[in-house]
This record gives sequence, structure tokens and C-alpha cells, in this order.
Amino acid sequence: MEDKKKKILLLGNPNVGKSVFFSRVTGVRVVASNYPGTTVSYAKGYTKIKEDVYEVIDVPGIYSLEPASDAERVASSFIKQGDYIINIVDATNLERNLYLTLQLIETGKPMVVALNFADEIKHRGIEIDRDRLEKLLGVPVVFTVALTGQGIKRVLERLLREKKREPKRIRNKWGVVGRMVMTVQRIHHRHHTFVNFLEDITFHPFLGLVSALLMVLVSFFLIRIIGETIISFIIDPAFELLLKPILLKISALLSNSSMIHDIVIGELIEGDIDFTQSFGLLSTGIYVPFGMVLPYIFSFYLVLSLLEDIGYLPRLAVFLDRWMHKIGLHGYAIIPTILGLGCNVPGVLATRILESRLQRFVTATLISIAIPCSALQAMIIGYVGNYGLRYVFFVYLILFLIWIILGFVLRFVAKGFRPELLIEIPPYRFPGISAIFKKVWMRIRGFIKEAVPIVLAGVFVVNILYVLKVFDYVAKIASPLITTVWGLPEKAIAPILIGFLRKDVAVGLLSPLNLSPFQAVTATVVLSIFFPCIATFIVLLKELGIKDFLKAIGLMLITTVLVGGILNLIW
Repeated sequence: MEDKKKKILLLGNPNVGKSVFFSRVTGVRVVASNYPGTTVSYAKGYTKIKEDVYEVIDVPGIYSLEPASDAERVASSFIKQGDYIINIVDATNLERNLYLTLQLIETGKPMVVALNFADEIKHRGIEIDRDRLEKLLGVPVVFTVALTGQGIKRVLERLLREKKREPKRIRNKWGVVGRMVMTVQRIHHRHHTFVNFLEDITFHPFLGLVSALLMVLVSFFLIRIIGETIISFIIDPAFELLLKPILLKISALLSNSSMIHDIVIGELIEGDIDFTQSFGLLSTGIYVPFGMVLPYIFSFYLVLSLLEDIGYLPRLAVFLDRWMHKIGLHGYAIIPTILGLGCNVPGVLATRILESRLQRFVTATLISIAIPCSALQAMIIGYVGNYGLRYVFFVYLILFLIWIILGFVLRFVAKGFRPELLIEIPPYRFPGISAIFKKVWMRIRGFIKEAVPIVLAGVFVVNILYVLKVFDYVAKIASPLITTVWGLPEKAIAPILIGFLRKDVAVGLLSPLNLSPFQAVTATVVLSIFFPCIATFIVLLKELGIKDFLKAIGLMLITTVLVGGILNLIW
């Protein structure tokens, strides 16, 4: 029955308010997924108009229907399937948006142009003759303010009155766009506002750098504060009071030394369940995605959505683009990298926003190797900080240099498409709170659906390997490397191997080894760049595919051996 519903496509340039428009039309009944064969994501929902239900699809933002990227190819595929088109246009930037509008008119599909941000054009001294524009385009044009819902009902009413037209070819589109804009748009004088002042600061060579660093730091601390607050006051009490008693009863029913107990419940720590160390399927297996990762995903996506809807993220990406190109990436790669500082899992998942497979591979690999998650950072500061703050600085400096050098090497070694950063810079806006939380909820649902089953499966497999003593065998093989090349005591083998399961726990296990300050720095750096935690490991496999995943693992191993050896020689 679902396939028989008529499809309404929301199409437009990036940052024209499509997501807010989509939320207004569909409410909360939303499904987010990837288009088959790509990592391009889109949202799908439903709306009822009179007595009929329509499927509404939020097509990825594009500038053109000419298939030069995955997003544009996906958009072209959707147009073939769609019955109606709503073209969302940024009324504050008419000339940039109308090129796509003319391409959509060429398809002959019933469509309406929604001139969004109708409230802002008044503040900016822009006057648009809607009637004249409608006559020139030959399709209905409606002023809208998606944030408040103004005009959306009118868009839907006029859309359903439209009929399919004969496809026609419009030659010299940019020339047509230029003449249209000159005919329908008038700009009046207005004074420079405080918002304009903020926009100017963003791209200033010095003040822009200061504001970028400040915004990144504030965002990072906000993510940590919100995430840690949720864990401390909601998640941990819930697990301790609700789940632990149930698991202890199950543990009592199972033999403490049985293989089933080790897999399902895990190891009892001093006769009790430790959700971070027991590593059972129902203990750590559930706690890692819901108790450790999900709170940071919520806090990150909340902050990310705020920065996104305010209009700062595109500016940050553009400002850092020149520097990111030094390591073969463009500015948008900073977004998953920042996310990785909270938790590597959503950091790797967020690489989907990057256009090419090569950029997703490089960014995900660099995150897995050189970006310490918040839990690991807490242990680095707590453990290495005991030797003095300068040693903590050494750890972060070394990881930063690894990120720079490895990225620089991959820029020349890894082959593939490296697109330039071509994005529209939206004006600063005050975001709608309800729209932000809907967007956060959609992203959280995506994480629960995709990552949780993978993490549980990974914990199950690792438990089997642990029970079968596979890790003991690996420890014997790795002993010469750890003691001779890295200059660490033989007992450091256990923490380094456990780092594959839990990085922060592994750093904590270094404490009883009485390492020298330089040994502590070496061991911590090696732990950071060695295999990522099991959750990141599994998500990395899913996102990159087996071929690129094996390349990333190879880079991790080579980097770990080389960096550990170099640090041992330096000390």
C-alpha cells in the first residue's frame, strides 16, 4: 500500500530550510535512511491533505541536477519517482537558487516554488515581486517562513491543483536567471546590523581564528558537560538500580565459572557487576552503546544542530578549508573530527557528510588513530597528569602531530576523488527549538538502529575469543615488540590488549606498573593509536567496507609500531 502513495519531493540548495519545512509538513512520523548503494542520507515522512495521505521525501540539498556528486545522482533518481515537487528557495539569495528551479521546471513535474525566509528579506531591505516571478517562471510561487509555518498550507493547496506539464528545454539558464532577478527584485538601503558584524568577524584572518577556536572549545565542553551529566544523573543510576539486580539474579542462576556466564554476564569484579569491565553481552554489551556512547551522541548532535541551524557550521568549514586541504581534506571534515573528541563511534558515522569515498576513508582513519574520545581523555589527564601537566601536553602534542603527519602522507599516497568545498553560506538565524529536537531525535534513532546491533555482535565475538584464550596467545607473540621496540615492561601487554575492548580501562590498568614519566607517555600514546575500541572497530568495518577497513587497520598497526619505537628512541 505504501508504494501507491503519491510522492512529494522537497528539493532545494543546501541551507534553504528544507529540514524545518519537512518537519512542519510531516510532524514526527519520520524515517531516516541511506539511499541504496550510497552513503547519501535522506528523510521520509507522511502528511495528510484532505482525505489523502502523501509520502514526503526530503531530498539531499543540491545546487544542480547535473550528476557530479552522489547527492545529485540521488536527487535525479528521486525526481524520476516523484509525483510532485516543492522547490524550497532561499528568498535572501534568489540568484543562486533559481538555476536549480529552472532545471526542475524542465522536468514538467507539477511543482510549487516556496520562497522561504520571507521574514528575513524584509529585515535585509529586499523586495520581491512574487506575482511577477510567478508569471515569469510559469509555476506557483508562495512566500513561506518554515520556522513559523507561515505559507506552508498555501504551498500544499496550490501544489495539488497543479497538473503535469510537457517537459521543455530552457537554454542559457544563468542568463534567464539574471534577467528574472533584475525584473522581480529590488534592494533598499539599510544599516549594518550586529549580525552583519558577527558575520564579518567569522572570516577575519585573526578574529576568525579566535572565534573558531573559542566555538570549538565551548562546543567541546558543552558536549562533555551535557553527556557526563546525563551519564551521572540518569544513565548510571538507571543501570545500577534497574538492570544490575536483574543481572545479578541471572548470574546466580548460572555457574560463575561457566562459559555461558562469561558470555552473557561477563566477569564479576569483586563479586559484583562492573558495567565498564565485566564485558558480558547483557552488562558491558548494553552499557557501551546506551550508557557510554548514546549520551555523548545526544549532546553532540544537540550542539551540532544548534551550530548548524544558527548558520555557524558552514562558516567554520569554509574558514578551516584552506588548512584542512593541507592534509587532503576539506573544511567539513572538521565536523566528524570534533565529534570524535566526544566519542569515536558517532565521529566515524558522521563521515557520511563528506562527498567522496576517499575523504570518508581518510577522515575515519585519522579519527580512529589520532582522536582520543572523552573517556580516554579523562584517563589521560587523570593518569599521566600525576606525573605533571607537561606530560599530558606531550601526549596531546604527539597525537596532534600524528594526525597532521599521517593526513599529509595520505594526501599523497591515497588515490581518489578530492572535491573542493562548495557550500552556500546562510545568514545567521535564531533556530527553532522544536525543529532542533526533531532533528536530534532522527539522528539518535539512526544510531540506535545501526550501531547498537553491531556493538552487541562485536562484544559477543570478542567474548568468545577471550573465553577460548585467543588473547593469551596474542600476548605471547606481542611480548618482544612491547619490551624491546617500545621499551615497556612485559606486564604492559595486558593493558594494551585490553585497550581493544576499553581504552580508558586500559589506561587505568597502567597505574600499578610504576612506569617512568616517559614510559607513561609512550604507553598512553600507543594505547590511543592502537586498535580502536570494539564499538569503533565494528562501526569502522561497516562504514568503510572490508577493503578500506583492512587498509585502515594496516595503517593503525604501522603507525603504532613506528610511533612507539620512535618515542622509545627519543626518551
